Amino acid sequence: MPLMHNLARMEAMAAGRAQPLTTVRHRHLSQHPLVLVPLTTAGEVGAPLGAMLGTDRDRPLLLTVPQPKDRDLRFAFLSDLAEALLPHLESALEETEQVREDAEVCTDAPQLLVPNAPGAEFVRLLGRSMRFRRTAEEDPQTPYPSPARVPLLGRWLTHYGERARVPGSSLLLSMTEVLTRHWATGQSSLEDQHLGALLAWLRAGPEGGGEAAALEAETARDEHGQLRTPPSGPSTDPAFDNRVLAPAVERYDAGLPGSAEQVHQLLGGQLRPVWDAMWESVDLLRRLPEGERVASRWESDRWSYTAHRDRLRAGEPPQPRRDDAVTAARKLSVRERDQARLRAQEALDDPLVMAERRLAGEAFVAEVTDSWMTYSQGRRPMPRPVLALSTEDVPQWAPGARAYRVLPSGAAQPAEFLAPEDGLAEGTAAAGEDDSAAESTAEGTAGPGELRLRLTGGMGRAKEPAPGSVPEVGDRVCWTLFEHAPRGGPSLPEPEDTPWTHGGPPQSGTPLPEPRTGERSGAGGSLGAGGHTVGAGSPGVTDPLAHSTLPDPVTAEDLL
Repeated sequence: MPLMHNLARMEAMAAGRAQPLTTVRHRHLSQHPLVLVPLTTAGEVGAPLGAMLGTDRDRPLLLTVPQPKDRDLRFAFLSDLAEALLPHLESALEETEQVREDAEVCTDAPQLLVPNAPGAEFVRLLGRSMRFRRTAEEDPQTPYPSPARVPLLGRWLTHYGERARVPGSSLLLSMTEVLTRHWATGQSSLEDQHLGALLAWLRAGPEGGGEAAALEAETARDEHGQLRTPPSGPSTDPAFDNRVLAPAVERYDAGLPGSAEQVHQLLGGQLRPVWDAMWESVDLLRRLPEGERVASRWESDRWSYTAHRDRLRAGEPPQPRRDDAVTAARKLSVRERDQARLRAQEALDDPLVMAERRLAGEAFVAEVTDSWMTYSQGRRPMPRPVLALSTEDVPQWAPGARAYRVLPSGAAQPAEFLAPEDGLAEGTAAAGEDDSAAESTAEGTAGPGELRLRLTGGMGRAKEPAPGSVPEVGDRVCWTLFEHAPRGGPSLPEPEDTPWTHGGPPQSGTPLPEPRTGERSGAGGSLGAGGHTVGAGSPGVTDPLAHSTLPDPVTAEDLL
């Protein structure tokens, strides 16, 4: 956790109220999001117990399962959930805008809000359990056919659950994670997963009292031993399960009249306080203005929503249970790139976030004390102005390191650090570099708190820099040592071109016969891909170098 977050937590503890971490909202918030508060049975995560959902805070839809062990009741619950969720998830499929001649993107994307991180994970788990269900139309012989819309909902929930793992995505938001990104409380991150306790810190006024209110929200019970503020789900309170829910389910199993309605009302009583807390959280977030670069990240969400729509329309199969090696590597690469992009954009949008990067030496604010023009020594000399800067920050720089600033147009202007003694004699230039600069000013060195930067771009293609592209003497400029638009990693091969160690086919030309059970490889042989015995005297090997990537030979130490 960054030092600024720890400081904000200590200030929140001392003041008894939450402290702001940002000045703007760094996540997109739809005008009509769908709030989903799920509940699941204790000890069986995949068995849904109930859910409260909807886009109208005054008219939530409550779905419950009076007996989660009953397969038919669970399928009926999933069918009702599909009928309630799919109209919202499919509401933006048809409204598109043309971005290229051969490409269009949906103008909006539906948004889902859940109380906490376990709720978001439950959405993903629910999607995984639903998308492979067989319907009676697909397979008349299936023993437990699923309603027709259930697998489709599973595919949508899987997409939203996977998208929630992408840094900066807003298709599926965990409310506790969004709130704790914008405010710091005086409690631990684990305690922040309780939405009621988190809101207690946010409700506290100038007089404080957030710690006591949060403790009451977590532990206060009524005369029947039940929590006054139910947990945020998807798990329920054990006291509620044992003393209230279990007897009600037993009455339903016994066939007593009104027992199903009683379970329905009991679960509604657990879900309604969380439902109200979710909409209170939405109101708090709406008070913050949206960050400037949030729209670009939401555009990425719209592209992912459009791509999933196209996959469904093309009749592609459901998402696999496990990604192959190349797909997993691509997902990891994209998430690493998006994480770097998110950190950069949040800092550029928010001075409080930028203060964290300045404290870490990843950015600095400096005043321009002097500047002089130099030119590159290439075939076409280009302007390379040098700036003398004075700063009170302590950036982690080195000669030749890159720095960036935001131009009035919004683009990033690159620069490079110069050593204090570099380029001071007129006409000097780095040997062997066409784009190196030759400084043309008198001698001098940078003292304490002084830096020199050479601008290397963002000035146009003319011999003279474009107006406004070079800071004036006296300007205070924020420079970053991180890129404003981080690039992705290297390209990855196709699955058929990967080695067998990463899911691709074996690199040998001819498949070899499988050894019999218990058969050991012969002398000089080794156990190849798929259990094939290869090596000296192995049939079918046409190239002795074809198995150069096979694993080491089996030895006595490999067997028990």
